[in-house]
Amino acid sequence: MNDRFAPLPDPPYYAVIFTNQLAEDAAGYGEMADKMVILATQQDGYIGAESTRDINGLGITVSYWKDHSALVDWKKQVDHLGAQALGKSRWYKHYNLRIAKVERNYSGPEGR
Repeated sequence: MNDRFAPLPDPPYYAVIFTNQLAEDAAGYGEMADKMVILATQQDGYIGAESTRDINGLGITVSYWKDHSALVDWKKQVDHLGAQALGKSRWYKHYNLRIAKVERNYSGPEGR
C-alpha cells in the first residue's frame, strides 16, 4: 500500500474532513501544520491522516479517529486550539470542516 494512505482499521471509525483555502500570506503555516500532525499522532484514538494541497493553495486533510469522543478531545486540545485560532485569523481565506462516521471502506485496484 502507498505510504500516503492512512492505515485504516475495519469500520466503524470517524473521519474529520478539513478543506481550506490558504490566504496569500501563509508564513508559518507549514511549520504549524507539521507540529499539529506530530501532536495528533500522540492523541488517544488517532488512527491516521491523508492530506494534499494544490498549487493554488486549496488543501484537503482527512484525519481518522477511533470514535467520536477521540475527535472531540482533539478539537479541545490546547495547542490545537491555538493553531485553530491562528488559522482563522491569519492563514485561511476560507475553510469547511465536516465530520463523518465511516461505515464502509474499500480499496483497490487489486494487484497494483
